[in-house]
Amino acid sequence: MSDQSFTPALGWLGSVGIYDRAIRLLTREQVWRAALLRQVAPQAGELILDVGCGTGTFAIMLKRLCPAARVVALDPDSDVLRIASRKGMEAGVSIEWRQGFATDAEALGATADKAVSSLVFHQVPMAGKRAGIAAMFAAVRQGGEVHIADYASQSSFMRAMFRLTVQQIDGVADTQPNADGALEAILSNQSGAPVGPTRAIPTPTGAISLFKVQKPGSL
Repeated sequence: MSDQSFTPALGWLGSVGIYDRAIRLLTREQVWRAALLRQVAPQAGELILDVGCGTGTFAIMLKRLCPAARVVALDPDSDVLRIASRKGMEAGVSIEWRQGFATDAEALGATADKAVSSLVFHQVPMAGKRAGIAAMFAAVRQGGEVHIADYASQSSFMRAMFRLTVQQIDGVADTQPNADGALEAILSNQSGAPVGPTRAIPTPTGAISLFKVQKPGSL
């Protein structure tokens, strides 16, 4: 765990207690989370790392779909981790909840089969975006996969929605690079080849893009 600061769930406005409800209402959550779950496709015996797990919704979905997968969920916010842990117990699933930043993902030492992050990097400064995504790649084995669902490059209409919603909550400085294509550039640099979204899902808060990148190298 580092002494870095972080933008809490729902930015500097709102309450973490209403986070799940807000995400459900404002982002077409059922659509993009279901698409991300299909894309990650957890398998028995896999170690899957959820970076910036928030209140644990996606980690729980992974474990419910594949109980024989090992899921490690990482977040710097102790408040949301308490909520996540409670939700996990209520769901009857076993997940390893860990407090830490995205950069702490590399502590797994290239042992994860897959690393996933959702709605995290749009609210992180550029240096943090680069370092956090690099740590996700460091956490997975050669040939493993990095999956990200987040606000990325926005079309003109979606950019307007993004400006009116996400940027009002999370600010402009950290979010604008995503709208301008920062995620695509960072992932392309990590991959060594151009990377684009597998799918872009329009929402009332802007387009949420899904990415899937295989770590360079062979098994």
